[in-house]
Amino acid sequence: MSVQRHGVSIGLERIDGDFFLTMHVRGKLTHEDYQSLVPMLESAIAGVENPKINVFFDATEMEGWEPRAAWDDFKLGVKHGREFNRVAMVGNRRWQEMAAKVGSWFIGGEARYFEDEAEAMAWLMEGS
Repeated sequence: MSVQRHGVSIGLERIDGDFFLTMHVRGKLTHEDYQSLVPMLESAIAGVENPKINVFFDATEMEGWEPRAAWDDFKLGVKHGREFNRVAMVGNRRWQEMAAKVGSWFIGGEARYFEDEAEAMAWLMEGS
């Protein structure tokens, strides 16, 4: 019997019009994960003129996206992409680096892949 662990923890802080979103994913992202994430994000940025969102995305335990979740991610990028300033993905797999590059096509800012958490945080903070 194998145990499949899955989960996403989400943190969101706001300083004036700047937002700092943290995500830690274990397993595969699901449609249900986006059903939790998107309303929280939209509620936080509602009424803020020109919000600026920086994202720290810990993907070191991530195994990918379910197909419907990948579509949810695409829709989120299309709808709110210009509001994302910087997205730092920390991972340990080649496909994650490619995902960060592709993701940067759908946001107004930059997305970068890192293998070192401290480097990712330093890059996010210099863009604030």
